[in-house]
Amino acid sequence: MNISNNIASLQANQTFLNTTANNIANVNTDGFIPQDTRIENQTAQTPTATTRMADDNGSLQSQTDLAKEIPDQIVSGGVAEANVSAIKTQDEMMGTLLDIKA
Repeated sequence: MNISNNIASLQANQTFLNTTANNIANVNTDGFIPQDTRIENQTAQTPTATTRMADDNGSLQSQTDLAKEIPDQIVSGGVAEANVSAIKTQDEMMGTLLDIKA
């Protein structure tokens, strides 16, 4: 795995976090249909985020499910933390290799 994969993962997870945050913010908005984001590895293990409208169940109230959105936020935060840690480690290793070569 290289830094560009970690950065792509961070960007995909940022899209995911933005979507869930918007859904949570509209939990009291009548007739709100939440969006759903999927993160997939389409090519060379580079993650991409795809966002679509969730299925409309016809409710006049908000269709946001907090039991789904809150855990999604927690998981996505952990993924972001892992990617940042991997980037820091790769950066430190590169610095060490450059120091050795110099």
